[in-house]
Amino acid sequence: MNKFALGTALAVLAAAIPAAAPAQKLNSAVIAIVDTDRIMSSCTACVAARNQLQQQVQQVQQRAQQLGTPLETEQKSLQTAINALGGKQPDASLTSRIQALQTKQTQAQQELAGRQRTLQSTQAHVNQQIGQRLGPILNAVMASRGASVILDKNNTLAASASIDVTNDVLAQLNQQLPSVSVTPLPQQTSQQQQQQPQGR
Repeated sequence: MNKFALGTALAVLAAAIPAAAPAQKLNSAVIAIVDTDRIMSSCTACVAARNQLQQQVQQVQQRAQQLGTPLETEQKSLQTAINALGGKQPDASLTSRIQALQTKQTQAQQELAGRQRTLQSTQAHVNQQIGQRLGPILNAVMASRGASVILDKNNTLAASASIDVTNDVLAQLNQQLPSVSVTPLPQQTSQQQQQQPQGR
């Protein structure tokens, strides 16, 4: 009985709402979808940039190890010397070694933080270059398909393969953007050049 009453109420409500005009507008809209994950993982420039970025990440990791290993060795040596004092205050020589280690640790942290910022800036620069070229390509594909909107496939619950324009977009991106500059954003580069002489 409740189901019948609810069904009747919905039928009355549906009859009261003028649905013809909005339905016609929806039917005239052409929608396309594009798989941005696939584009970002397989476009020619994307793959080359990712490989170069991975090399840069490995270089930072190697540098972190180069800096960290001697610091760790020195820290253990100092800890042994401090433990041998049995709670007494360290002499001037040991105090000087402790201060020198702290300075080296701070310098290492600053260097690695700078390298991390450079990596982030480089990634942002790569994304910026791809995005600048991808926007006009999406607009061109949308116009050629007569679409009113392009949605990201990854944010769509379901879609027909016939409205997927990923191949078109990918082909044009590969043609128009065969490579990107895998360098930090321009303003970051000039700031780093100014800071490097001070650090040295």
